[in-house]
Amino acid sequence: MVIQVAAVVATYVLMSALAFALFWMDKRRASRGQWRIPERTLHVVEILGGWPGAWTAQRVFRHKWRKTRYMVVFWAIVGAHLLAWAWWTGAVGWFNRSI
Repeated sequence: MVIQVAAVVATYVLMSALAFALFWMDKRRASRGQWRIPERTLHVVEILGGWPGAWTAQRVFRHKWRKTRYMVVFWAIVGAHLLAWAWWTGAVGWFNRSI
């Protein structure tokens, strides 16, 4: 179990670093009028565990945080991760892990 937790945490750290870098690149490209990183790509990295880095980058770079459609999808991803953690840790009694 400890190895599994370490692997999941490592994945979150790596994907968060990637998300942060992608947000930085996209913000920089936007300010220069260059080709942008597709939102789908940003969301895929968030789904794979990079949402904490994406959230941090949104605040640091003031990027994407005011775009409603993007943020709806972002918060749905965060919610899915929180539910997955609740299921995995058994933190929510009504969320039966044997399903």
